[in-house]
Amino acid sequence: MVRECLAWQNLSAQHRVAFERCTEVWQEVPGVSLGDAFAAAAARPPYPTGSIRKVRPARWRWALTLSVAGVLAIGATVAHYWRGVTSYGTGVGERQLVVLEDGTRLTLSTATHVRVSLTPGSRNVSVQDGEALFEVAKDPYRPFVVWVANSEVVALGTVFSVRFTPHEASASDVAVTLIEGEVAVRPLTSSIAARDLSRGQTLLRPGDRARIAATAGLAHPVQSPLIDRPRIDQVLAWRRGEAMFDDVPLDQVVAEMNRYSRTPIVLVASATTSRLRVSGLFRTGDNASFARAVAELHGLVVRERPDRLELAPRP
Repeated sequence: MVRECLAWQNLSAQHRVAFERCTEVWQEVPGVSLGDAFAAAAARPPYPTGSIRKVRPARWRWALTLSVAGVLAIGATVAHYWRGVTSYGTGVGERQLVVLEDGTRLTLSTATHVRVSLTPGSRNVSVQDGEALFEVAKDPYRPFVVWVANSEVVALGTVFSVRFTPHEASASDVAVTLIEGEVAVRPLTSSIAARDLSRGQTLLRPGDRARIAATAGLAHPVQSPLIDRPRIDQVLAWRRGEAMFDDVPLDQVVAEMNRYSRTPIVLVASATTSRLRVSGLFRTGDNASFARAVAELHGLVVRERPDRLELAPRP
């Protein structure tokens, strides 16, 4: 089977690229090795000697896909290859890895929805809401453009994250954080010609975060981004299933934790709770444990309701 697989790769450069991308997906699935994938493939009946030349490449691709389907199904993270499907999304508390046709990898955080368009001349992604990490494959002839709210992020080959949570009043801004490489952040206009101009764009360096006010509609003027340099491990803590806070107001912490859980925490407002701040590392998706920890830390009480958890001052 291994010999036949190598022969299939040698038929064309496209076959070799497809095989390399498959191996990258196998390595992303926790607890699954490349040897496991070969073992699954080897379990299938072998083709007769010399049949490699008689099988069309399209059939080989289906054979290879069916061989590893069982291996990929057991992973907690799901990977997809882009084949005309333009929408991807996650539910509350979910994460998803998407591998595009060009090799770009998108990691979607909780409650995230994106639309993808790949053509011979362009690579575009629209972030409708949520948060995503982009690991962009280099292609000097096709810049990678992310549209979010009233802005766009342009990259060639780089790693960056985009966050847009329009349904949260405390976090309605767009945040673009550059991990490595270089990106340009600029206003999104209705004119294609205007988007080709460098005027008004902001170049980010690794470690920079640009925060842009998410005004509604293209007719509104876009303010210059606010640039800061956050802790990268804090920005990407969601990839580890964690949330990290450093002296953050309690209401903002509660809003962030609620993004990952279907059992929301409701903060009972008072003069006491409005002054509380939180620092620490917490597991996302476990609002009950988080609420108990905060209650013990700040002398609050947790009230369990059928559809929510309430954090309130002690009577």
